[in-house]
Amino acid sequence: MSLVKIIEFPPLGDERGLLVALEVNKTIPFDIKRVYYLFGTKEGVSRGFHAHKALKQVAVCITGKCRILLDTGKEKAEVWLDSSNRGITIDSMVWHEMHDFSPDCVLLVLASEHYDETDYIRDYDDFIQEVNG
Repeated sequence: MSLVKIIEFPPLGDERGLLVALEVNKTIPFDIKRVYYLFGTKEGVSRGFHAHKALKQVAVCITGKCRILLDTGKEKAEVWLDSSNRGITIDSMVWHEMHDFSPDCVLLVLASEHYDETDYIRDYDDFIQEVNG
């Protein structure tokens, strides 16, 4: 099983333009409890630097691009999100960091749970300890 799980969102449309439908348990592999997006990220600023104990996410760049680092504690991978009809899953217990945001980047994130600070692991060493049990 690959750490990077790409989801293709088939564009629908005609001569007027395109749209992408994000549907629970079809294109999105879980019930959506929270939606948020990052934008206006300053040059040189990176985001993320945490993992979630239970929360699962799907991330897609609506416009622009950014680079995402995924880390299970045993395997690392990087992927560029640069297409509005392609996203990635970020499973629970995956450390993730977002880097190299383009000035026009809007990163949409769909989450399986409501915000819960107790679900976050914000220290990498704590994450590694938790993964290695």
